[in-house]
Amino acid sequence: MKQHSEIPYWITLAHLSKWGTEKINRLVVKIVHDNQMSLETFFHSENEWKDKFALSDTDILDLQNAKSELPNNAFLAEDLLSQGFEVVPINSPEYSKTLKANLKLKAPTILYVKGNKQIMQANSIAIVGSRDADDISLQFTDNIAKKASQQFRVVVSGFAKGVDKQALDSAIQYKGQSIIVLPQGIMTFGSGIKKYYKEITAGDVLVLSTFHPKSVWSAGLAMARNPIIYALATEIYVAQSSESGGTWAGVIDGLKKGRTILVRKPNQNEKNANLILIEKGAKAVDFEGNAIENIEVVEAIEKPNINGTSKKNEIDEVIILLEKQTLTPKQILEKVKLNMSDKELAKKLKSLPNIQTVKKSNKIHYFVKQESPTLFAIK
Repeated sequence: MKQHSEIPYWITLAHLSKWGTEKINRLVVKIVHDNQMSLETFFHSENEWKDKFALSDTDILDLQNAKSELPNNAFLAEDLLSQGFEVVPINSPEYSKTLKANLKLKAPTILYVKGNKQIMQANSIAIVGSRDADDISLQFTDNIAKKASQQFRVVVSGFAKGVDKQALDSAIQYKGQSIIVLPQGIMTFGSGIKKYYKEITAGDVLVLSTFHPKSVWSAGLAMARNPIIYALATEIYVAQSSESGGTWAGVIDGLKKGRTILVRKPNQNEKNANLILIEKGAKAVDFEGNAIENIEVVEAIEKPNINGTSKKNEIDEVIILLEKQTLTPKQILEKVKLNMSDKELAKKLKSLPNIQTVKKSNKIHYFVKQESPTLFAIK
């Protein structure tokens, strides 16, 4: 980022407490695009916040509280730069065009990076799958990473054990390029940066984080990182998936958004959900990543339960119900007869994309999150 003086303001805005990414980016559009104003000027123009930017009293209070963090964020920015990290705001030409195109207003407001930023502009793929992947899935991952490296395509990795780590190591082995998307703050990845220092300085690996630089790893951050992995890639290869978890949720969400999802066709004796994903619309590929036409997916269709209704249809019925109202698992079971307990239903709902929760009367209620408008004017 050329204007280093702006970095503390971007950090302050990007990590606004209680504001979601979309709300922050809408304000960024008003500041940078509509009013052609720097963030520094905006933060020192409080008298214009209400009228010029149509901010509520609550919004103004949030921004005033955030503004008090500017001195600390100035020290943080200085620390980041001294350690060789960079901050790439969403309006920068160095920001990933693929990421912005896929997520639009939900794209991270800033990216913390170390390494060759030009990697973000290259054609890219993601290889995703289970942390406890079988050997055949790891070999498939190696094959895809090798082919991508030979075609000068960047391999996006989440740095989890299993498929993610194999994708990264294979890309490096075959002299390719890779983006490591962190489930933590970039300043807490010291051991990883040390391990891949040679590849980073050579311009073959870019380390990227969307979280506060000092955030430590957590399961929540790992789940929040997954959509970034998918959105940084033009194609997504699935080595192995179960019927729940991050890979499953990411693929289902990607299919809904029309993303290119390529799933390895499993062997007959494998126990995974790959065929189910193919049945849901993902494209089947062979062990080398080549497209398979007219694949038989009857094996992926769930068998009827004792009442003659498929579990898939039952869950679809629940989702339709939650699009109209907010309910507890117990209330859902009163309306839809399912062969499971309320605890089992709650676990199932948590694994599904777009399902949100809210606490009412000390009870967790579930509902389907509606898609937000995708207007995004930043170039």
